[in-house]
Amino acid sequence: MIKRSAGILLPLSSLPSPHGIGTMGRAAYEFADFLAAAGQKYWQLLPLGPTSYGDSPYQSFSSFAGNPYFIDLDLLAADGLLTREEADACNHGGDPRRVDYGRLYESRFPLLEKAKARGYTRDREAIEAFARENEVWLPDYALFMALKRRFGMKPWTEWDDEDIRCRKSREVLERCRTELREDVELFTYIQFLFFRQWDALKAYIHSLGIRIIGDLPIYVAMDSADVWAEPEMFQLDQRGVPTEVAGVPPDYFSKDGQLWGNPLYDYDAMARDGYGWWIRRVGGAQKLFDVLRIDHFRGLASYWAVPCGEKTAKNGRWVKGPGMALVGVLTSWFRGLDFIAEDLGAPSPDVTQLRKDSGLPGMKVLEFAFDSRDSSGYLPHAYTPHCICYTGTHDNSPLALWRQEAAPEDVAHAVEYLALTEQEGFHWGIIRGGMSSVAELFVAQVQDYLGLGEGNRMNIPGTQGGNWTWRLLPGELSDALSVRIDRMTALYGRKA
Repeated sequence: MIKRSAGILLPLSSLPSPHGIGTMGRAAYEFADFLAAAGQKYWQLLPLGPTSYGDSPYQSFSSFAGNPYFIDLDLLAADGLLTREEADACNHGGDPRRVDYGRLYESRFPLLEKAKARGYTRDREAIEAFARENEVWLPDYALFMALKRRFGMKPWTEWDDEDIRCRKSREVLERCRTELREDVELFTYIQFLFFRQWDALKAYIHSLGIRIIGDLPIYVAMDSADVWAEPEMFQLDQRGVPTEVAGVPPDYFSKDGQLWGNPLYDYDAMARDGYGWWIRRVGGAQKLFDVLRIDHFRGLASYWAVPCGEKTAKNGRWVKGPGMALVGVLTSWFRGLDFIAEDLGAPSPDVTQLRKDSGLPGMKVLEFAFDSRDSSGYLPHAYTPHCICYTGTHDNSPLALWRQEAAPEDVAHAVEYLALTEQEGFHWGIIRGGMSSVAELFVAQVQDYLGLGEGNRMNIPGTQGGNWTWRLLPGELSDALSVRIDRMTALYGRKA
């Protein structure tokens, strides 16, 4: 159960590792220490899956697997799987503020292949135990990635062998496993390494009294092991092509809406299985996180379906979702897991009712509170205790940038409402507004505590390129900052 407390949003990729992207190494442990010193009880992350084209953590090759880039090279060296020279010699990109995914793709897998060559035989018994524990997803994922290599990393819908593409028979798949044994073992070993490092990091975070919030994207990527392995759970034609795809309709933030392109679920098929697919998926997420934020919660009440082939999301339609039939299964099945409903925007009555029926806390974003175009009740005086307050999410500008971008009347409203002063700091005053609210949990982006503005945004929804790259710089988090955060957290009763 979430009690009155506070946390910080910092994606794992944004940690200041020396190897081009945040990892599960030293910087992650140091940030956990920072959270503890700052009186924080939660570390919120983005999805941890392997990213595909576009580098978005919301478009992953698997809803179960871990991102190979997050495996810490120094820990591999300490384990005798790499040399320090091998880890340090690779070009991981030259900008410490930005992840260079192209460089990582070129440099990281050769290193992981070296680790596998040195450790697979040594670790075979542990690998076999790991494979047994994850048999619901790991064999399909490892084979899927091996096949992607064989077919030049093309999406599985473009593989030129129909028998493999459509999984015609068990014999076909077993033949592929034999032919691609080395790569199947590689991708199995990579997951073994990922979860070994994650389990150690998670145990350390828990030892500090900190819980981990993760994101559960409502949809999975079309080019994923999830869809390739169980196409019957999705709205696909006989060729494996979606009939309709996911998105959201136009609004005042986006005149064309957002065309995500993810395949839609066949909820009738899922219901006949007792929503076993979702139980397996959330069970996988539970191995990573203590709290799950259900992204785009409104899609469980009703979802926007866009005909496949459309260039924008304009010509979609609302379709009734599974509602409590699914949400009730998840909340009753996973009683030890807390959920947050991402219900942002102007929720329709069916969404509001679903959140009430589910008993899940919804979200309030302070940047939206002062938007003169929105009357969704995000001002702190309108909160009820059973909600989660954010300065902004990964899809929002940091507060210092919002101050520059927002309409002058919206900024003026914030200044008057929260009695903001330059002496306190604009961003600190808004943080105070969230900390002092009745919301059960208050979460701020780390950029907001640092007062970072232009050039420090994580993602701009509906845009391509340049997203998901932002990183914290070494030394940016100081002892003085942790003391100030801790003092405010205690002042507003969020340390108990």
